[in-house]
Amino acid sequence: MSTIPLILSLVLAAPAPLQAGAATSNITPELCTLVVGSFTPYPAQHVHDELHARCLVLDDGKTKLALVVCDLLGFHRGVSVEARRLIQEATGIPPQNVLISATHTHSAGTALGKSRYTSDQDLDDYQQFVARRIADGVRCAANLLRPAEITFATVDVPDHVHNRRWLMREGTVPVNPFGKVDKAKMNPPVGSPDLVEPAGPIDPTVSIIALREPGGRLISIYSAYSLHYIGGTGPAHISADYYGVYCEALKALQPDGAADPPFVAMMANGTSGDINNVDRVHPRPRGPAYQRMHEVAEDLAEKVNAALAGATWNDRAPLDVRYRELQLAWREIGPELLAWAADVEAQAPRVPGGNIPAGAKWATEAKFVQPLSYAGRVQQLAQAKGPAVVPVQMLRIGDIGIGTSPCETFAEIGLEFKRRRPLPHSFMISLAHGYIGYLPTPRHFELGGYETWPGTNYLEPLTSERMLDALIEMASEIAAPASAPSN
Repeated sequence: MSTIPLILSLVLAAPAPLQAGAATSNITPELCTLVVGSFTPYPAQHVHDELHARCLVLDDGKTKLALVVCDLLGFHRGVSVEARRLIQEATGIPPQNVLISATHTHSAGTALGKSRYTSDQDLDDYQQFVARRIADGVRCAANLLRPAEITFATVDVPDHVHNRRWLMREGTVPVNPFGKVDKAKMNPPVGSPDLVEPAGPIDPTVSIIALREPGGRLISIYSAYSLHYIGGTGPAHISADYYGVYCEALKALQPDGAADPPFVAMMANGTSGDINNVDRVHPRPRGPAYQRMHEVAEDLAEKVNAALAGATWNDRAPLDVRYRELQLAWREIGPELLAWAADVEAQAPRVPGGNIPAGAKWATEAKFVQPLSYAGRVQQLAQAKGPAVVPVQMLRIGDIGIGTSPCETFAEIGLEFKRRRPLPHSFMISLAHGYIGYLPTPRHFELGGYETWPGTNYLEPLTSERMLDALIEMASEIAAPASAPSN
């Protein structure tokens, strides 16, 4: 019997060599666009550094995936829906095969739209612009597909990450805007003698997916780190924060990073909902604008670059994906909270000029900014219609697994995802396919604090558990049977 049919069947069954392409697309808004990230959004007056959608396309011969990281605080689900529709139209990549996330820079224009407490909305001009530019970036990355090798690495960089939620000495946590006392406080005074211990862990690991031309120059590095923005920009500046500085620093470390086509670095936000860069126990003096941002970004770039030394590269990586939209309940707003909101609005004075607090209906005096903001937020959240549509996605790239959340996800959720990993190299990305507030665990709802307040948190208290269970179930579906966790 001839062996030719057997050989042909084996050849056809073998995975094809991997291909990869990467590109960037400018998403900088016009000046005077509102910069979000504080209780009182303000109009941008200067562009310090441009904002980008950084795009990577992978092709294993059967499946194409696109990974996009945008220099935005967050974006509404509708932006992702529209961008992925345009991507399919231009490239044929199915919407469920595209991962779009935001970095969470606090010095960018808003792509959140008119209301954060709705799953569907008409897109405004900037949201439409962002969706189109994301699609353009993915199309350009697809144009640059070429044979590639892949490796995965990690490096721990604990010096820059600190849990910002603290348990405090009894009686020292101030009353919150709703007239209650929490057990945990976000960003307590630096060096305070009332600090007891952080309310949760940190995740110090940078997860790294690197692509290179066979035996040659790097195509792209997709990385994720669980650190909130750093800030410290100039007045009313637009900036990509440390995420953008890191990408440029990593590119500068490549001997041919600017060659054609250029190397593209990407830094996604891991699970940093309760993490920032401020050491509460050992304070450091505040430096000039952008100094700390550069210190962190350049240190990360050097450590990530060094982590690739001696890496083992593979020219094949099977691709697969699962995508679901969970139907979950919005955070419940009771009559007591609505009465509180009405009372705040009755007391808060109107001022003739100034910036309007997020969620509020008018500008007010400084001491009323926070309560008036929450008065508006809880009223809007109480009017949320139907279930919340919560996108979750699981990507497989060889033995790498990427799970997603559309929220500012607490570090311990990402650590739990890694612990339960059905794929050897697993990590989570936050702020993917939408922005639906903070995602604490049920334990943190009992502790209270900013990230658990209604209006900051949008979804039912068990959301983190339901989301994580869905991700693990999807991961199990796409995990290779022969895969075994590695140390």
